[in-house]
Amino acid sequence: MTHSTSTDLRPLARLRARLTTWYLVTFGVILVLLGGALFVVIRQQLSRDLDRSLGAATTELVRAARIREMERTRVNGPVVDAIDELHIPDRLLFLLDSAGRPVKPDSAPSWIRAAAIAAASGGRSRRAFEQGERTWRVYAERFRLQPGAAVLVAVAAADDVELEDRYASLIAAFGGVALAALLLVTLGGSFLARKSLAPVERAVTHMRRFMADAAHELRAPLTVLRSRTDVALQQPRTVEEYGAALRSIQRESERMAGIVGNLLLLARADTGELPLHIEKVYLDDIALDATRAAHELAKAKGVELALDEFDETPVQGDRGLLRQLVMILLDNGVKFTPPGGRVNVRVRNAGQRAQLEVADTGAGIAPDHLSHVFERFFRADPARSRGEGAGLGLSIARWIAQQHGASIDIASEAGKGTQVIVTFAQAQAAPSPANA
Repeated sequence: MTHSTSTDLRPLARLRARLTTWYLVTFGVILVLLGGALFVVIRQQLSRDLDRSLGAATTELVRAARIREMERTRVNGPVVDAIDELHIPDRLLFLLDSAGRPVKPDSAPSWIRAAAIAAASGGRSRRAFEQGERTWRVYAERFRLQPGAAVLVAVAAADDVELEDRYASLIAAFGGVALAALLLVTLGGSFLARKSLAPVERAVTHMRRFMADAAHELRAPLTVLRSRTDVALQQPRTVEEYGAALRSIQRESERMAGIVGNLLLLARADTGELPLHIEKVYLDDIALDATRAAHELAKAKGVELALDEFDETPVQGDRGLLRQLVMILLDNGVKFTPPGGRVNVRVRNAGQRAQLEVADTGAGIAPDHLSHVFERFFRADPARSRGEGAGLGLSIARWIAQQHGASIDIASEAGKGTQVIVTFAQAQAAPSPANA
């Protein structure tokens, strides 16, 4: 049985693995898209920061040159010494004339001269130059030391390796976070898949057990029908013998029809396809009607059926289902009470609640079986494993009680009888005409 159950649930295990994989793949795609977008945005921001840094370096160079020009009459040395006074890490600084000839230092690469010429004609220039395996970003800006003086160009350059280092740090940080996130998503996805499929697994297990129990219960009356039909057809018989066989077949057919009807009721209840017609009804009237209907059954069994308490108890509910609930409890009480026993029915008010109690003096239920009596097809007691019941009555009774917001409790002691109490929320009394 365990091996069969594990085999039956194997497709669900594969589905759980697929769901976890889809969680992981979906989150991975989101991370790639988000990481790509962030990288593009941050790369542009870093590039702008580097360009601003180069612009600031040229501004400092221009400022230093103008200060040296102003102090030239008091300090020995030409203006071009301003470059030597500036110390900006990881930046190359140049002064060139408008023709692109280097002023300080004495020489400059061709790409620096090209940037200076472009800035001399356009005011400023921002370019990137490929030099072997390195890329240089250059910012150039023209200026005059004094109005009417010759045009000079201040140039600042930086290696793109600075950006590449930042990109590598950014990618490493994002990659570490992404790997941690994927690990968490894997664990979380597995947990969510397990939690989301847990009701399905329970439903599948319940359905398979339900189908097996139903097949087992239906097999017995079908076997009886076949055997009695075969016996009746083996040889000619008298009218009385044929009548007895047909009556036996009728009883088994009725039993099988009852099982099928109860199975259909539970199936519709499980799928929510059984509508309830809720209205204000009186539980005492329903109990009285059901007690009268069960009187003949009790009389045939030799069991006394008595209605002890009979309070007026309005409740909100479905009249047909409530009657079925009472009939199930009465049928169980009569069925499992030996001849000469008694079944007592009480309907009473309990504060703001209404209570239905059915107590019998039958064989009772063992304590370790009480927690299972509402399970479908459960019949642990030998005295309760024979006869016409299929172990579905109390399951249906509990479902009806739950649909009416009622609780159903059972107390029993082996050899001393069973007591079932159903507690409803009492319906509000309708207002009198004088208060309406």
